[in-house]
Amino acid sequence: MKIQSVVAYCLASILTLTPEAFAQSPTPATKAEVYDSSVPKATLSGVRYGEHERHILDFWKAESDKPTPLVFVIHGGGWSGGSKERLHRFADTQALLDAGISVVAINYRLMKHSKDVVPRVKAPLHDAARALQFVRSQADEWNIDKTRIGAAGGSAGGCSSLWLAYHDDLADPNSKDPIARESTRLYCAAVVGPQTTLDPQQMVEWTPNSRYGGHAFGKKNFAQFLEERESILQWIAEYSPYALVSADDPPVYMIFKAAPAIGKQQKDPTHTANFGVKLQERCTELGIDCEVVYPGATGIRHKSPTDYLIAKLTTRD
Repeated sequence: MKIQSVVAYCLASILTLTPEAFAQSPTPATKAEVYDSSVPKATLSGVRYGEHERHILDFWKAESDKPTPLVFVIHGGGWSGGSKERLHRFADTQALLDAGISVVAINYRLMKHSKDVVPRVKAPLHDAARALQFVRSQADEWNIDKTRIGAAGGSAGGCSSLWLAYHDDLADPNSKDPIARESTRLYCAAVVGPQTTLDPQQMVEWTPNSRYGGHAFGKKNFAQFLEERESILQWIAEYSPYALVSADDPPVYMIFKAAPAIGKQQKDPTHTANFGVKLQERCTELGIDCEVVYPGATGIRHKSPTDYLIAKLTTRD
């Protein structure tokens, strides 16, 4: 297929992503969220992976005689809202099941639940890691290949996915807790409109009208976030995906709804493709595969996160 045709196809794919897929601000909760009609009934619902009321996940089991790969979905919402029921915004569950890939969608503690956690972003990120470990602990019962797990998500959920992809393994082999002994490493990740850095200085250099991220570290606004950056450098080093990426990390895919423009103000600075191309530059330096899709991008290989996950998880290296 010619590059022009692929780009046109990709543009059409981007347009099918709902605005909510990129949204950071939670929608007012007027009623309990339910799965979209495109999402089949889960094999298991409301499975607990921890003690908090938000420590629950749903599981869809792909039919297979052999252990299946799995896509681990982390919803967006600025770590301040959202739920696992937004799954369809980040991955096509039926397509994954048809490809022999099982699926998990998780809830996690939001910022309002982590006021006593320092820094506050540690709660949603470590919840995601714990949920991933729990899923691996169920590998035999759920018929999962624990070595082939890819993450998906959007916005803050995309940031969480990249954090898992790039963070060193949090497994504790000496723990008395068998779940804590499981790995937190990923095989790949495919995300929608993620933030790739939580460093305010990088943000304003890439996108001058940046305004997101301070809440992750308990800052009341972006101005305070930037002003007090020096005092939280150790947190940035621990929780910013860009700061964590190294040469032994897995491949990732990112899709954005508008083209990048480094150093220029963006209509949606929280989900700008500037995040994607700057992370891609870093990954290229380290020799890691990083695919970035946006309107006008060339050399596109996969039109959607689902296509990427199917290609990566079902093809043996």
